[in-house]
Amino acid sequence: MAKKKAASAATPAIAVLTAAGADFTTHAYEHDPAHPSYGQEAAEAMGVSPDQVFKTLVTDADGVLTVAVVPVSGSLDLKALASAVGAKKAAMADPALAERTTGYVLGGISPLGQRKRLRTVVDSSAEVHPTICVSAGRRGLEVELAPATLAALTAATLAPIARA
Repeated sequence: MAKKKAASAATPAIAVLTAAGADFTTHAYEHDPAHPSYGQEAAEAMGVSPDQVFKTLVTDADGVLTVAVVPVSGSLDLKALASAVGAKKAAMADPALAERTTGYVLGGISPLGQRKRLRTVVDSSAEVHPTICVSAGRRGLEVELAPATLAALTAATLAPIARA
């Protein structure tokens, strides 16, 4: 996988990958605001299985904002996430708080390059793929990278936190 970056695609997520010397590929597509699912739209636009495209969700686990990265083909299991981080319960974070804390807008929240680094858990299904796609920090822009690279750069825990 070659490193690719475009001046027009510069986001904090891409800056983190570039600074780390990571192998990644960016994929840009025309975002359709009417599409009902950002992640499904990305998978369709790139011609990639929804199992290989991961969405970034900001949650509140016992009062601590936590990022969950799960395949767009499934959903987040909040109980499993809570268990993975040693919390009693987890819930979706307030969308405005998620945007303020990460510095990204909904549908473009990347697990990389967030304004404030949050505890991150990546669904363990990521490990079955040589590469996965996550938001590059903007709607209509994805970054493809090895799951191990994502885990290393976000200090993520890998755990089974998704439901089919």
